[in-house]
Amino acid sequence: MFKRISALMLAGLTAMSMAACGSGGSTSANTDGGGDSTITMGFSQVGAESGWRTANTKSVQDAAKNAGITLKFSDAQQKQENQIKAIRSYIQQKVDVIAFSPVVESGWDTVLKEAQNAKIPVILTDRAVDSKDTSLYKTFLGSDFVEEGRKAGKWLVEEYKDSTDPVKIVELQGTTGSAPANDRKAGFQEIIQPESKFQIIASQTGDFTRAKGKEVMEAFLKSHPDIDVLYAHNDDMGLGAIEAIEGAGKVPGKDIKIITVDAVKDGMQALADGKINYIVECSPLLGPQLMDLAKKVVKGEQVQARVVTEETTFTQEQAKQVLSTRQY
Repeated sequence: MFKRISALMLAGLTAMSMAACGSGGSTSANTDGGGDSTITMGFSQVGAESGWRTANTKSVQDAAKNAGITLKFSDAQQKQENQIKAIRSYIQQKVDVIAFSPVVESGWDTVLKEAQNAKIPVILTDRAVDSKDTSLYKTFLGSDFVEEGRKAGKWLVEEYKDSTDPVKIVELQGTTGSAPANDRKAGFQEIIQPESKFQIIASQTGDFTRAKGKEVMEAFLKSHPDIDVLYAHNDDMGLGAIEAIEGAGKVPGKDIKIITVDAVKDGMQALADGKINYIVECSPLLGPQLMDLAKKVVKGEQVQARVVTEETTFTQEQAKQVLSTRQY
């Protein structure tokens, strides 16, 4: 009898032991079907300044859910100090991986070093940093902003190839110091600079917002009544500028030709309507790629230092063809 009880106790203890090893608590439950423990990602977003950014946030959140990754999300409201605070919070919480879209390019070395010392891998998404120490992050996933600027410039050069008159351009820049603002400006200037007829007569930040785009464009129109072209670093600023142009009694797309970047649905509608002349695409749907990279870096796998998203450009006719199927 004693032997039978001992055998039953031993079997019960073995079963309990196996159950404990298999569960590992809620943070290690397998939710993606791939045999991995649950990954916790700390993600710091720039803000919600545009339709593009809203779509980007949704893509990240949806992709995390689909991948079985626990997402800790914070909105920096376009302030670097808020992002640094969020990253430090993620370090304290001992997340498995940190991803963020930097508000500006500079000033990240200290906090990224803290993450590195804590052995938490970092992924840059959408925007880059200018740190010389590239070991502070594992990879950068996002668009080639310089190439986006080049595409905008190439359309402009082609559009005015037969003109010998000066082409007076105003530029609505993105957030001062941000990678897309710096790079879209640089790429655009690289293409138009060889031809002296292209003149940027005013350039100012519109902070990537529709309201600021309208405000700055109103000021441009008062100072420069003879504007030929507007180059806006995103659709939202361009849409705000359209309001200002119409308010001044001019016809957007005709009196002032407009080039923007992003290709969000509102921008594409304006393009289809002829109020914008050309849009360079910058896709916000980075979530699935980000989750794939997160799983790899957490496992210690090697990933490419730079992952560029594939994007295109749109004319008015092309916008009409794809508008109904746009996801953002």
